[in-house]
Amino acid sequence: MLKQIEGSLGVAEAVALCRPEVICAYPISPQTHIVENLGAMVKRGTLKDCEFVNVESEFAAMSVAIGASVAGSRAYTATASQGLLYMAEAVYNASGLGLPIVMTVASRAIGAPINIWNDHSDSMSQKDCGWIQLFAEDNQEALDLHIQAFRIAEELSLPVMVCMDGFVLTHAFERMDIPSQEQVDAFLPPYDPRQSLDPENPVSIGAMVGPEAFTEVRYLAHLHHLQALDTIKETATAFKEIFKRDSGGLLSCYRMDDAETVVIALGSVIGTIKDTIDEMRNDGKKIGLIGIKSFRPFPAKELKEALQGAKQVVVIDRALAVGIGGVLADDVERSTRGETYDIYTVIAGLGGRAITKSSLRKTFEAAGAGQLESLTFMDLDKEVVEKQLNRERKERHTGPLPEAVVRDVASSRKGTYHE
Repeated sequence: MLKQIEGSLGVAEAVALCRPEVICAYPISPQTHIVENLGAMVKRGTLKDCEFVNVESEFAAMSVAIGASVAGSRAYTATASQGLLYMAEAVYNASGLGLPIVMTVASRAIGAPINIWNDHSDSMSQKDCGWIQLFAEDNQEALDLHIQAFRIAEELSLPVMVCMDGFVLTHAFERMDIPSQEQVDAFLPPYDPRQSLDPENPVSIGAMVGPEAFTEVRYLAHLHHLQALDTIKETATAFKEIFKRDSGGLLSCYRMDDAETVVIALGSVIGTIKDTIDEMRNDGKKIGLIGIKSFRPFPAKELKEALQGAKQVVVIDRALAVGIGGVLADDVERSTRGETYDIYTVIAGLGGRAITKSSLRKTFEAAGAGQLESLTFMDLDKEVVEKQLNRERKERHTGPLPEAVVRDVASSRKGTYHE
């Protein structure tokens, strides 16, 4: 059924169709509308046989999800930004215990400085926590990925994080195709976890593991993630058979035939990049796009194959590994060692800064001409940066850096600088 609705409501309807039995809720923007809508469904009785648990923190939300999953319930929660960091200890426990929890991360910048707008700092901070991470390009894909996530999680007995861009997607109204309960039931089997507590067959879940076995446990976690690559592909194929649309998978290619300059990105910026590529193609530029859908596990083999014929690779990173560079770019470089194309890292959109077609085109053309720096910060105001560096060179007690930069930016727009 086609509906013009907010992204958060579309995701909430998708989660409800998956028949969760426990939903753990703690509000933090921009994911709050998802759990609010699910809570309303439980209260109205349209989402049946589900316990909606209001908890006192994000750490509690994941802890309750762990308990529910261990007890044999299909569990779901959502968070963002500082909330994801607050639950980090429990996030690692969920993956280490092999629990098929599904969680939405409505991606948002991490402070300090305080910032509520979208980038990928939060989800990228947990890239090595053992959760599968799937990134949505638009709201339809966000909806579809949640349905796929439950199947993937329960097949592999691994938790799955569905990452959708905060505000850009969660609060945007789009036309979305909401599947029927019959379609979801045909795709997602009844909940049958690989492990759960049973008084008739008691086991220990969460036992201490010493040096004699810890390496083997972690190695098996690594192997299970490699196995997940096939499961994610197979799940996307099965999804298409029932729902009649492509969604999810490991990666997607756009206008890659004869592409010499290839852009790699994930999340909602893919839409803007596609528009930019269309304009550049009309001008005769040989440029294409690879959108990463599965960030963890990372589709290294598939990416390397898709890049055959490329001369320049531009990675758009919406998170910064301070002192190193791009997080996504690091995986791209590791996956393509030995190849001859140049790889450029472009840090863009931090803290919600707009990523415009004009800036993207300028960046892509510079890469095609071999004139782009290996690490570039898109639309960086170098004058503001130099102003702060000069201040630090002249005096020791410069005060809080974020406040000084904000003042300088405001002053520069008026044609003056704050001293």
